[in-house]
Amino acid sequence: MKKSAFILFALALFFFLGHNLLAQKVGFISSDLIKGKYNEVKQGELRINSIVDEWKREIEGMNRQITSADSNIQKNRLIWSDGERAEKMKELDDIKRKRQDYTKSKFDNGGDYDKVVQMIMQPIEQKIYAATQEVASEESYDFIFDQSQVPIPYTNFKYDLTVKVLRKLGVNTDELEKDQKKKIEADPRNKKAVSKDAPRKTSRKSDDVEIAPVKKDNPAMPPGFIPIDPSNTPLKVDSTNMDPVKVPQPQIIK
Repeated sequence: MKKSAFILFALALFFFLGHNLLAQKVGFISSDLIKGKYNEVKQGELRINSIVDEWKREIEGMNRQITSADSNIQKNRLIWSDGERAEKMKELDDIKRKRQDYTKSKFDNGGDYDKVVQMIMQPIEQKIYAATQEVASEESYDFIFDQSQVPIPYTNFKYDLTVKVLRKLGVNTDELEKDQKKKIEADPRNKKAVSKDAPRKTSRKSDDVEIAPVKKDNPAMPPGFIPIDPSNTPLKVDSTNMDPVKVPQPQIIK
């Protein structure tokens, strides 16, 4: 039910936000992995299992009573009177009804099992939620999806916040960080494209200056002058810093 609701939410999110979602910063976590590594979850599960084991022992005791009562009826049904046989059958039915009521009260929807799980696990899940919120706030994420709730066909692990959430919860994440780093490096989309064109080498010699072709409307252009100034004033290249330096127009004697 929770998974279906989450899928509907995700679809509605994509439908209403459309292309604007692409401009958002989106990450994801794996709540199953977090719960598997978080020690408080393990301790909570141990408490729940201990309580459930006690209930199971009660049910097993009732099963033994039912087996014993049924065996006794089968063995003595020919020698008992009708009244005795009816009384034993009633006792057997009472034990079966008691077992059924006990099992339903413990394990039916909304029963004691659900209440115990909520009582023990809800505070732990709130800590996980708070840690996730903290990571999202610190790194300016707009949306964080739970990969354990919604199957995601492709995920780039550089957006996986699971390790960061676990670190917030005080879990040693050294091995998980190494594993995530390998996944990120192995993803082709994270590999930087190397240009096939080799970088061009440029070299300038301070002693060699190339002279631009002299325009026809600038006769008698002295060597070392490059006519690039719009005012038609030639520029000379300084051999010390290669910067153009404006010099006066040479006089042409007719």
